[in-house]
Amino acid sequence: MRRRLLAWYEENRRDLPWRRTRDPYRIWISEIMLQQTRVAAVIPYYERFLERFPNVAALANAREHDVLTAWAGLGYYSRARNLQRAAKKIQELGAFPRDHLSLKSLAGIGEYTAAAVASIAFNLPHPVLDGNAIRVLSRLTAEQGNIDSTPARKRLRDAAELLLDPKRPGEFNQALMELGATVCLPKQPECSACPLTQHCEARLRGLQQELPLRSRRAKPVRVEKHLLAIERRGKILLWQRTADSARLAGFWELPEVGQIHGARVEDRVGQFKHTIVNTNYSVEIYRGFIGAQPKGFRWVKHTSVHEMPLSTTTKKALACLAKQVRNENEN
Repeated sequence: MRRRLLAWYEENRRDLPWRRTRDPYRIWISEIMLQQTRVAAVIPYYERFLERFPNVAALANAREHDVLTAWAGLGYYSRARNLQRAAKKIQELGAFPRDHLSLKSLAGIGEYTAAAVASIAFNLPHPVLDGNAIRVLSRLTAEQGNIDSTPARKRLRDAAELLLDPKRPGEFNQALMELGATVCLPKQPECSACPLTQHCEARLRGLQQELPLRSRRAKPVRVEKHLLAIERRGKILLWQRTADSARLAGFWELPEVGQIHGARVEDRVGQFKHTIVNTNYSVEIYRGFIGAQPKGFRWVKHTSVHEMPLSTTTKKALACLAKQVRNENEN
């Protein structure tokens, strides 16, 4: 099974930028970015982030404002803050930790990330259980338990440790995750393309469409937001979330309708959809007018907005506004 999987990986693996290095810093950055974020979305952020913060020292010594600006749009912003906290710790240590336990002691690094960095960067025999690997293992073993439960997770971890190639753990872990990402798909597994078909218990029992079993997700919540784009002499009005805000601390946002007393709502600019975890937002943008600058708000030059950490909804809203302005100029 190991030989088949590794041979398949050699032939079919995607050419991703973090697979061209054994630098633990770069592998660590990629693993943090890939948490709950699609590969296609991560690649441009990964490349820009490393261009701006090419090593631990650059990240540790940067302003948090700049780190958040580079991260803006990836979501789950505690990841960016933990990256910088961990970078400061690594700088204090004098070198990047080279063992699983030391890696786990860093901010934002749990079992999965520590195992990934330890195996890929340092070739240490630690199995990696991300969502893709768990799906492959649950089908290979025909795991009948809820994969969100502790007993089932332990059985899958035991299977991963048994299957792990001790000589090439980093490549093996990447191969298992790649198989889940490209072949052993959640809804329509491509069993005919799988190198492990003859070893797959779920396939042999006709259960590949039913497994893995997991807890039902809560129904999505729908939320409507109405944002104001208030402009004046090449500037736009924004407000900043406080440092102790539960969400998007330190990020800049467009005001919502009703947030500024006395603001006048004018024509509608556009709308877009945005999803965060289990919440589906329907966002409409309106032009607005205000006489005096309200307390707690700031006029920001359009040319400087990209230098600030902006929420994704604000970025999308400003893109709608820019598109509307272009259309008006053309007409």
